Amino acid sequence: MDLTPASAPKLAHLLSRGDSDANAASNTIKFRYRHKRPFQLVQGDVCLPPEGKLALEKSPDYPSGHSTLSWETGLILAQLFPQLADDILARARAFGQSRVVFGVHDLSAVEAGWMTASAVLAMQQSSSAFHSDLDAARGEIATLRSALISKPHGCDIEAQTLAKSPY
Repeated sequence: MDLTPASAPKLAHLLSRGDSDANAASNTIKFRYRHKRPFQLVQGDVCLPPEGKLALEKSPDYPSGHSTLSWETGLILAQLFPQLADDILARARAFGQSRVVFGVHDLSAVEAGWMTASAVLAMQQSSSAFHSDLDAARGEIATLRSALISKPHGCDIEAQTLAKSPY
């Protein structure tokens, strides 16, 4: 399925809500502890242009906001597509791990991002508004699935790429 904000506005709303809640929680922790990023503590390479590195110096390391947001999104998508949960969560996890590879976070910041997102989702589960949004997105996805004729271009290439072990 080609899921975009235009084709799936209810899903986009749900994910936006999730990102907003996760970002607020992550930033609260981030600016309470103000832990420096790895490249601020030890000289090392980062996979960013100088202006990107400069921008990150203004944002603390712990917890990783990118890891929080990717894990929150992955957890929501895993609820909507339970048959794909393993693949979705593997991708969300890899996105967080990439922050260590890029040299912009340490592992504890990434793990804290995953924990933050998990705690946020647990709190969201107690919200009737969240469940309404989740049900609306499920209905929207079911409608889109019923209209699906064939796989979008590139699915086979993506499947081949994902089938190869990165290790």
